[in-house]
Amino acid sequence: MRTILTTVSSPGFLYLASQSPRRRQLLEQLGVRHELLLPGPDEDSEALEAVRPGEAPAAYVKRVTGLKLEAAVARLVRRGLPPAPVLCSDTTVALGRAIYGKPEDARDAARMLSELSGHTHRVLTAVAVQSGRRRFDALSDSRVTFAKLTPAQIRGYIAGGEPTGKAGAYAVQGTAAAFITRIAGSYTGIMGLPLFETAQLLRKVGVRWG
Repeated sequence: MRTILTTVSSPGFLYLASQSPRRRQLLEQLGVRHELLLPGPDEDSEALEAVRPGEAPAAYVKRVTGLKLEAAVARLVRRGLPPAPVLCSDTTVALGRAIYGKPEDARDAARMLSELSGHTHRVLTAVAVQSGRRRFDALSDSRVTFAKLTPAQIRGYIAGGEPTGKAGAYAVQGTAAAFITRIAGSYTGIMGLPLFETAQLLRKVGVRWG
């Protein structure tokens, strides 16, 4: 059952349901006032990211974003916070129909980077916002091409710690930029929050920015 926010507070304020510092940075770039609305210790947010057998990457990232948004709205009501729009986003990397989430460890990160090496993959970021009974969502679909990486390059990158917590085991805004030969699509979407799509959604729920 979807939780409904009955009223909306300030038209220039929202809750961001994401632990990503990059998403917060991008919202600040837009000039949107926001507060974090993060899961408590009693919530298993990682369980929401489980991939269903045969699930297509786009369907997966949209479904996970929707689940995270529903959980965040319920969290807002449960904590008795002032009602305001809630924004949620999720990113996944895909090579064909293979979905690359956050690596479990260094070995898993090495596997992902080795498979992405020398290929063009998709970066899919879904974003959704709910305000009262209104809920809107959008999908950013970008392409990233990696040069052929040597084992030494992969080991060095992993040793720097950047792959931790990153879909596909890399961050486009970090040193992995040296591996990328071509990008087609939304750079901010690849970072984790497509600003064009996000701005359109914020307009729909009356959140002012800039």
